[in-house]
Amino acid sequence: MAPRELLNPIELHPAPGYSHVAKAQAERLVFIAGQVALDTEMELVGGDDLYEQTRAATANVLTALAAAGAAWSDVARRTIYTTQPTAYELITRAIEAEAGSPEHPPQTILGVVGLGLPELLIEIECTAVLS
Repeated sequence: MAPRELLNPIELHPAPGYSHVAKAQAERLVFIAGQVALDTEMELVGGDDLYEQTRAATANVLTALAAAGAAWSDVARRTIYTTQPTAYELITRAIEAEAGSPEHPPQTILGVVGLGLPELLIEIECTAVLS
């Protein structure tokens, strides 16, 4: 069995940009702290563009996963904090573009009034499973 299997029971509504369930068998868990659109110099990437900030935050998630020996396909859970929660379709497209995959783990999107810096529009945290 792969480390995770994504499921969408037909008894639940369609899941646009995420899966309802991730069934995982793991020897190790990897917890990725919320990643934002900041580069290594703490400079904002993407300006006030949610799509570009989402791509940058996703790139940082991928970097963190790689540091732990994990990949996008190992992510079993994702939480998104954003000041624009109704833009989930745009967020989904940006994540797919950066991750190079149409697969999405179970997720929760939370609308927030602000993040750690006033110019940040999105923060993404994940849990991955490794076998």
